[in-house]
Amino acid sequence: MNNKYYVYVYIDPRNLEEFYYGKGIGERKNAHLQNNDDSEKTKIIKQIEKIGLTPIIKVVAKNLTQKQAFLVEKTLIWKIRGLTNKSGGHYADNFRPKNTIHLDLNGFDYENGIYYINVGERRNRCWNDCRKYGFLSAGQGKQWSRQIRQLNSGDMIAAYLSKHNNTGGYVGVGKVIEKAKRVNDFQFKGKYLENVKLENNKIFENSDNEKSEYLVKIEWIKSFTAKQGKWRNNPRLFVFPSIKASLESQLGTIKFIEDEFKINFKDLMN
Repeated sequence: MNNKYYVYVYIDPRNLEEFYYGKGIGERKNAHLQNNDDSEKTKIIKQIEKIGLTPIIKVVAKNLTQKQAFLVEKTLIWKIRGLTNKSGGHYADNFRPKNTIHLDLNGFDYENGIYYINVGERRNRCWNDCRKYGFLSAGQGKQWSRQIRQLNSGDMIAAYLSKHNNTGGYVGVGKVIEKAKRVNDFQFKGKYLENVKLENNKIFENSDNEKSEYLVKIEWIKSFTAKQGKWRNNPRLFVFPSIKASLESQLGTIKFIEDEFKINFKDLMN
């Protein structure tokens, strides 16, 4: 194994700020002093030399394999702002894009999943409203709203409506396109729900306190009325009494939904 690689940094002596990281062996760290290209790195070196100074060159990690050196170099490039390095190269896909720390990103902060969501059509909820205005709802207590607030943009959901008088079953498949908001803040096509015609206005109960309904915005891929709900008398078909549950391990239920709705979850998630 070749452990002769090292990672080095170029520092501007005028302000002691790092402006370039690299990796190499032997005298590689000094090679940039001979460059005559038009890169930002070379421009800074020439500016430093013009006033009679030279860049400070320091090795920050040594005795590395080439793969280790690539990873250390990329980590430092990702971390330090204002460098002249061009982003990309080896391991670039393993790092979150720069300037996205304030965002929640799939693959870094969470992994999209396939979830069962119980519509819970009772006093405060109406499936027809959910279907028409693109949302699912939970609330009247933090223990309920917390579950739907955990959904992330890009998650796939299968909406289940409790069976009653030969209606219900799986009634919708959709993709989360926006994290849950309080009912008063939710908009459909630019309109707040108080300005649209709902079948059940009780969704606004407790909207001014911590028991408020939270609505997660859904792009319905396919949806059906309660009478058209998809169901089969099979003890292995997944039904869960709470609001939300992962379907990742429920392969039989996923196949049933895909067959009945004529969709493929993996295709929809890509």
